[in-house]
Amino acid sequence: MESTQIRLVVPAELEMTDLLGRADDLLRLIEGRFEADISVRGNEISISGQPAESQAVSSLFAEMIALIEKGERLTPDNLERSIEMLKEGECSPSALYSDVLLTHKGKALRPKTAGQKRYVDAIRSHTVTFGIGPAGTGKTYLAMAMAVDALKKREVGRIILTRPAVEAGESLGYLPGTLFEKVDPYLRPLYDALFDMMDIEKSQQFMDRGVIEVAPLAFMRGRTLNDSFIILDEAQNTSPEQMKMFLTRLGFGSKVVITGDITQIDLPKGASGLKQVREILTGVNDIAFVELESRDVVRHKLVQRIVGAYSEYEQARTEARDG
Repeated sequence: MESTQIRLVVPAELEMTDLLGRADDLLRLIEGRFEADISVRGNEISISGQPAESQAVSSLFAEMIALIEKGERLTPDNLERSIEMLKEGECSPSALYSDVLLTHKGKALRPKTAGQKRYVDAIRSHTVTFGIGPAGTGKTYLAMAMAVDALKKREVGRIILTRPAVEAGESLGYLPGTLFEKVDPYLRPLYDALFDMMDIEKSQQFMDRGVIEVAPLAFMRGRTLNDSFIILDEAQNTSPEQMKMFLTRLGFGSKVVITGDITQIDLPKGASGLKQVREILTGVNDIAFVELESRDVVRHKLVQRIVGAYSEYEQARTEARDG
């Protein structure tokens, strides 16, 4: 196939080290991912190779320049994510960067992968959204950011955060303290995410006034939740009866996000309401199911590999059992 050559001129005000890396580490990463020859002279980049590969590399550099101009610092991790997004063709990295959910203490919270972008878009456009995927994919964190933003914009009057208090080896009745002290360890991850997005003093004021409520799932029974942004976390540990109870609490002017990882079920018999609800509600209008994958993990790179290895292991076991 005939080779194509593309010449790019990088804006003079942009530092080439920001684009290529301090020791050209970003450039070497790109060269390793594409079948194209890349040469750099001054602020000019020449790309040659098969038309599709040359154009892909050119598009990647254009996205990288756009990210730098918007203030993003390029790293091997976010460059890898940019390459994956461009190869999938689902979302451009610069469009992803522009989708700021919330800013707190100068830190912008935004989706970082195409899957996370699909997730937050589903939350925006549906009353009930299920975010299903492994740890580290931002299911709870992104939902929390959208809830805090909705509260600040007065789109809802309160935030309700809940998760099932699954007993792990010990009965709650034998643990010391009041009921709230007993269930607090189960709810602590929700507090941690909340304090990342709102000053602790402000959060405490809202909790004292009931504007923000953090409570175990059992506290939802018998209530109708109007004008609220409601997040049910760790939903894989709900029973089918608890899931139905929770979903029927939905009131007017409310939005619900349900997160969970069906590979991490801690229920004694494994009868998860999250697994069942996919069979019952898939296809129902105004309800979205978003599947996040190991490539959406934004923690340490090794975490992504660990999640992927476990997924492959579970898939092999399932195939062996069914086959």
